[in-house]
Amino acid sequence: MKTEKVVFIRYPGGKQRFLDYLNPFLPSTELIKGRFIEPFLGSGAVFFALNPKCALLSDINQELIDLYRGIRLYPSKVWEIYKNFPRDKKSYYEIRSMRVEKMDLAYKAAKTLYLNRTCFKGMWRHNSNGEFNVGYGGQDRRWVINKDLLKEVSNRLKNAILKCTDFENIIDESIKGDFIFVDPPYKPGERELLHSHYLYGKFSYSDYQRLANVLKRASNKGVTWAMTISSHPDILDLFPKTNVFPMPVGTGKKPGILTSRSGEVLICNYYPEVMR
Repeated sequence: MKTEKVVFIRYPGGKQRFLDYLNPFLPSTELIKGRFIEPFLGSGAVFFALNPKCALLSDINQELIDLYRGIRLYPSKVWEIYKNFPRDKKSYYEIRSMRVEKMDLAYKAAKTLYLNRTCFKGMWRHNSNGEFNVGYGGQDRRWVINKDLLKEVSNRLKNAILKCTDFENIIDESIKGDFIFVDPPYKPGERELLHSHYLYGKFSYSDYQRLANVLKRASNKGVTWAMTISSHPDILDLFPKTNVFPMPVGTGKKPGILTSRSGEVLICNYYPEVMR
């Protein structure tokens, strides 16, 4: 696994800090004969670390997918817009309230990136009207981003297909030889995510049941997959005949706070040592 980290967005539950732990369990890029598929893209930490030759990436969050698409096509333009946004709290709320319907893709991407880097704790929360409503967090994390980084993100996305759709549609596209990394929204140690305070949308137990069924279909086709998930017994019961590995360090119940008792596990439908 290529461990050179490319981190350009803050995302609740993102796996940037756990790459060193995940590395021994994931296949090397050379052993992925088909596509690398990620149906809950989020920060894309594993995708960027693996840097696969061919990828199918998806998320149900349209703003997120537009961010990736905008940077892939127009990294320099996105950077120019991003760097020229104002630096004060009042402007943050003015930019947050802008309607995106008439914006071009580069401006949409720059706006989303700006809000993500300057909002409170990198939350990705929306109100009942689907509007991003996270408060201002300051400018400290904004200038971690630079033009060269966005160009590198663009380069790594060149051979990827980006879609905005439900996870079931993407996983059902998989065929033998593909490898899927699955990182659904979850609250460590619990059965379901009951609110959307920190994440985009909710993920109920019925969604886990759908996920289990579609991954079973993928396994029957000879597709290999790995998933980070809650260790709640009702969740684990949905994935029999798999290999389960406790994560020694995880995010815990408080977003952004690492703990040695996270309630998170890694599930694989293969023996990790065979994939190295």
